[in-house]
Amino acid sequence: MTLTNPKFTRRSFLKASSTSALALAASPLLSAQHTTDSLLKPSGISLGVFADYKQAQYLRKLGCNYIEESVGGFLLPQEGEPGFNKNLHQLHQVKFPIWSYVILLPADLKTLGPDANHEAVLARTETALKRAKACGSHYIVFGSGGSRMIPDGFDREKAKQQHIEVTRKMAPLAEKHGITIAVEPLNRGETNFINSLAEGVEIVEAVNSPRVQLLCDIYHMLKEDESPEEIIKYGKYIVHCHIAEKESRTPPGVKGDNFRPYLRALKKIGYKGGLSIECFKYTDFDREIKTGIEVLRKQILEA
Repeated sequence: MTLTNPKFTRRSFLKASSTSALALAASPLLSAQHTTDSLLKPSGISLGVFADYKQAQYLRKLGCNYIEESVGGFLLPQEGEPGFNKNLHQLHQVKFPIWSYVILLPADLKTLGPDANHEAVLARTETALKRAKACGSHYIVFGSGGSRMIPDGFDREKAKQQHIEVTRKMAPLAEKHGITIAVEPLNRGETNFINSLAEGVEIVEAVNSPRVQLLCDIYHMLKEDESPEEIIKYGKYIVHCHIAEKESRTPPGVKGDNFRPYLRALKKIGYKGGLSIECFKYTDFDREIKTGIEVLRKQILEA
């Protein structure tokens, strides 16, 4: 999608980057920021937005707890290691935490099928994990629908085992760097594999690592007509959440979607993690995200 707001650019989500290792120490930035800011967390849920890091100051002003960035935009930029070092410097200057990163793999880097390239997948993943640790972040989201698309005519069970195999190999890397990989179910309009929380849990259970858990994306659940009860059923695996309105992936308040049943389910499982508004297109980012945060906070309190 093309972003219409010049203040917000969708930066190279699917760009490949250098997979060379970068030895950086973990940063205390995230925990320190949470301690000093003491921002409002309705029902213990931390609110964030997926956005370019240049929006960090504005999101802080709105009362967000964190920002969510992309792997390709922040951790593995086109400029390679110098680009990441520039981003890291900006993070330390602004001191607004990056909780997590989306889009681990580009669409042309396959986890399954005849063109699966696990060696390249693991090299990219380790560099991303290492750099996420240096940023003081918590999660990398493993959605990457294009990467896991099962080709026509390819055996589905074989594809599933390929994906489990590479995720199992990711697990010790995640454990080493202290970053949790959050498996993200996506709607069938984006991929034909892992389309529900139940299917995501299949992968999580097969991998069996404390650093490979589940992401709950309410937008994708709405697109798949997935019941809020699924959140309760699989709540013990959920470590991170995304949200957007069903029709056009707009922020809360644009179309007026009622998220309360899903938010109520998160409350029921005692969820205390992050909830990110994740949209890729805005007509007016500043106005829409301000309204989105206000509407989401209100619905959480009312759920």
